[in-house]
Amino acid sequence: MRIIYFDIDSLRPDHLNSYGYQRNTAPNIDRIARKGMRFNNCFVASSPCVPSRGSFVSGRYAINHGALSHWGEGYDFYYPEGDGHSEKYPFFSRYLREAGMKTVTFSSFGDRHHAWWFFAGWDEVHTHTLKEGNENADEVNNAVIPWLEKYGKEDDYFLHIQYWDPHTLYTCPEEYTKPWKENSAPDFPNEKNISEHQQDYFPRSASFLHTVDNIPETMPKQIKNRKDFIHLVDGYDGAINYLDEQIGKIINKLEELGIEEEVCFIITADHGESMGEHGIYGEHANATESVHHVPLIVSHPSLTEPGSVYDGFLYNVDVMATITDMVGLDIPEGWDGKSYLPAMKNTEIEGRPYLVMDHGLYTCQRAVRDERWYFLRTFNSGLYDFDSIMLFDMKNDPYQLHNVADKYPEVVKKMDHRMLSWYQDNIGPNHIIDPLQKIIPKGPFRYTTLEGWVAHLQEAGWEKSALELKNKFKEQGLSSAYG
Repeated sequence: MRIIYFDIDSLRPDHLNSYGYQRNTAPNIDRIARKGMRFNNCFVASSPCVPSRGSFVSGRYAINHGALSHWGEGYDFYYPEGDGHSEKYPFFSRYLREAGMKTVTFSSFGDRHHAWWFFAGWDEVHTHTLKEGNENADEVNNAVIPWLEKYGKEDDYFLHIQYWDPHTLYTCPEEYTKPWKENSAPDFPNEKNISEHQQDYFPRSASFLHTVDNIPETMPKQIKNRKDFIHLVDGYDGAINYLDEQIGKIINKLEELGIEEEVCFIITADHGESMGEHGIYGEHANATESVHHVPLIVSHPSLTEPGSVYDGFLYNVDVMATITDMVGLDIPEGWDGKSYLPAMKNTEIEGRPYLVMDHGLYTCQRAVRDERWYFLRTFNSGLYDFDSIMLFDMKNDPYQLHNVADKYPEVVKKMDHRMLSWYQDNIGPNHIIDPLQKIIPKGPFRYTTLEGWVAHLQEAGWEKSALELKNKFKEQGLSSAYG
């Protein structure tokens, strides 16, 4: 079996035509979706990049693999000590390789985030540049296509290809941001929302969109109005369009080799991206819907029915379990994933009744999501502005604008119980400390420190906001997550 896994950074499902987007951003991805199954409710268990790809290589939630941040406290990827490799906690890539699959990655992820464990177990690791994730999709393809020409016709390989393009800053050629009609942009946020966001003073807010000086023309300097927002979305969609063109070149090469119809394609993302939700633009800074909801498209030459859809809830770790099942292997005891191969075989299978998700890089949060409700606990809001307890009605408030925790105390109690039960189920059998617990006391300050951001606000003339931020941390008692 030939499996090609497209791992796309920061890709929201609702910016793909196959998920209902009005813009035709990704015709090649949509072409694959038409031949296979679209999963409408796939969520990453932990965000952002390091926790999510830690789950990719380990098959475990971050509470079990240990890496919930990008460095410092809470960045301790757990693997049993000693010589040899664990049968209970095998690396996904190594497990496939032991079974006879050739495992190959084209990704600079481990280099970008010093996540050397990411490189464990592969037959071949190709980092293709030293740009640490700042390379464009064409640079990735410059390495992938020669590999396909040489090895593509071989059988039994798992080929992992990572594209960074939808991650800010958008560095695609500017002409890819131009074809969109202005009225095709998403309706949210509207002018009223953006006006309200002008008062926010956290990183990636409307007034403080950037923390670097060299801003490409594909992005606005600030989000002052709808025009600026459309400028931002045009850049994001242009980046998607550019990488999709490169996916098209991969497909063309497979056609040229005569094997396109024999390849299983998997398309997904490490996390999504906030585009105005909670006042955050072009960032993945929390455990909310816009950050954790990702696309998942699987097109298998003999299993998936063209144009099929699965609506049940599943995690990204379930994708690893499904691939493992697909190639005829048992799912390891220490993994957290569940196989959804029966769904691909057109057999009825229930999705997970609810999901528990977390984030520890910019905020310290855990969330519970079911069909209607999204419950969010914030243990340390970092530089951002979140109530400690939030509840959103996803059927009536998909952008999570209105916290209704006070109106539905019984729902809060139910969701809180689910979170605590999940915590107890996962922390009990492990030999590691919950990584979120390690991050909470000192706070989720990595790329931007409290002192640095206060100074930035003062330099920008936002003295009152700088003082409010300092006072917030003087007055705020930081308690443990469940103590």
